[in-house]
Amino acid sequence: MSPGFSCVIAAQSNQVEDYVGKFFGWTKSIFLSVLNSLARFVMGLILLLAVIVVIVLARGDGMPSSMVLTLDLREAIADSSNGQAGLLIPQPVTVMDLVLALENARKDARVKGVVLRLGNGAIPLAQAQELLPSLAKLRASGKFVLAHASGFNGAGLGDYVTATAAESIWVQPKSHFAPAGVGLGQVFLRGLFDKFEAEPQVVKRKEYKSYADMFMEKGMSAPDREQLTRLSQSAYDSGVAAIAGARKLTPDAVRTALDASPQLAEEAMAAKLIDRTGYDDDLMAEALRRAGAGARAIKMSAYVRSRTEPYSAPIAIVEASGEIVDGTAGDSLFGGSSGIASDDLSRAIGEAVKDKAVKAIVLRVDSPGGSVTASDQILHAVKKAQAAGKKVVVSMGGTAASGGYYIALSADRIIAQPATITGSIGVITGKVSVNRSLGLAGVTTEEVSVGRNALMDSALRPYTPEQWAAVNREADVIYDDFTAKVAAGRKLSRSQVEDAARGRVWTGTDARARGLVDEMGGFWTAAQAAARLAGVPQDNSQFRVYPRDAGLFGGLRSAVSGMEGAVATLGQVQALLGLPGVRQVVEGAAALPRNGVELRAPLLPRN
Repeated sequence: MSPGFSCVIAAQSNQVEDYVGKFFGWTKSIFLSVLNSLARFVMGLILLLAVIVVIVLARGDGMPSSMVLTLDLREAIADSSNGQAGLLIPQPVTVMDLVLALENARKDARVKGVVLRLGNGAIPLAQAQELLPSLAKLRASGKFVLAHASGFNGAGLGDYVTATAAESIWVQPKSHFAPAGVGLGQVFLRGLFDKFEAEPQVVKRKEYKSYADMFMEKGMSAPDREQLTRLSQSAYDSGVAAIAGARKLTPDAVRTALDASPQLAEEAMAAKLIDRTGYDDDLMAEALRRAGAGARAIKMSAYVRSRTEPYSAPIAIVEASGEIVDGTAGDSLFGGSSGIASDDLSRAIGEAVKDKAVKAIVLRVDSPGGSVTASDQILHAVKKAQAAGKKVVVSMGGTAASGGYYIALSADRIIAQPATITGSIGVITGKVSVNRSLGLAGVTTEEVSVGRNALMDSALRPYTPEQWAAVNREADVIYDDFTAKVAAGRKLSRSQVEDAARGRVWTGTDARARGLVDEMGGFWTAAQAAARLAGVPQDNSQFRVYPRDAGLFGGLRSAVSGMEGAVATLGQVQALLGLPGVRQVVEGAAALPRNGVELRAPLLPRN
């Protein structure tokens, strides 16, 4: 090799080393820059939080020295939150938030009264029955409660029953007054399935488990008509009783007045159902006048969020609201899941058990049920809490049925509202085969499998006779296990459980008569029972709510992890799902159990 060539190679080598050195230097500078920016962000966030803490400490909770709380109930609200808050959007106010906030307001000298806005038919009767005692206690403390409706537009009784908690009910002149009673109904998809050649194969245990009927029948069965008639009558009677007691009328007078609906506000006033006609600003002016000089109107949502929770308390509240599903429900940037994830709720119960200050747990249940395995996982967590020495009392919301009843059945005491929908001790499983339906839309499908039953749950083929027998056998086993656990948890004979089970839904009133529920009442009844069983003083401010909110960083972490490929295939199926008939068939199939056997109550409208 010539000296000149060696020099060229050496020069090139030095040049490469120079490039590599520059590259690593550039990479290092970028890394240090990013690290510096991240450090600045973290320090800035810490300083911001410190400033916020100082401001909050200086201002207290930020509420004025004299206020009237305004509670807008014209939109539906959830029973509880499951602790699934979003990062950017605050958790909406729930019924449980209101119950606890109203108790705080009762003891808060700054609160002079509460103004209710309602009338859109958004409040189920059981929610109304939950709010009534809290509002009654507020009035008993010397504070006023006034209610206003632009019109009572729903035929159900929930909105009006809530309004009866007020000392004066105002309704806009010449407005609609529609409260009349309770009505329930079902939708049946079998005729549609037949038209589009879909084949439903759905098992139910037993004859009252009418959730299956929407897929298998073309009309209401005799058992379903029987249970819905009794459910409606029981709920109606409890609503009438609440109205009669609040308005100082006889039940017959209330029934006569409700039977006149729909009617005008002036006619309802003549029947003593309302107190006066007027507009919302007139009522607000009256409320501020009664509150005294300097009083301000404050939204209840702001008051709820100003409430601080004790670091430790003898009674834990574990909130379980929504459909019961397996696994965990991660938060998103804009709000968390509305269901009950079995891992999350079991963990929340475990956290309450580990807290040495907690002597009892109030499990708040508002659920129509869902996955049998998820329900069983949660029941196991409840039993472990009891084995650890924690008393567990269940407070039922509007619905605690099927899987919602399953997770409650071992509790030391079960409390329900008269209009709570509960029971539905039964099983549903099956599928709808839609291969021929897709064929009508020009879609062809093919499947390949290894193993006799690898495609047993496929929606593209019906069950074989052997598979159908296996599905029925599984339903029998799960139903027998469910009823056995009810008998053990409620200390009933198997024959007593069978009389109350068979998939039938009950109101809280009727469930109590059959031993499925111990006592009528709401959260405060449950809290008192928990305190009594645990031997601790009943202090209505000493509760700690589980599951705990993951907070800012927890929400951010979940939001990032949950954004993978969310819209990858939407465009490919949009046109097919939009075809007439196909969408209804597919949606009907989607309502079926997702993971085999489920404990799900029938689809009942809000009352």
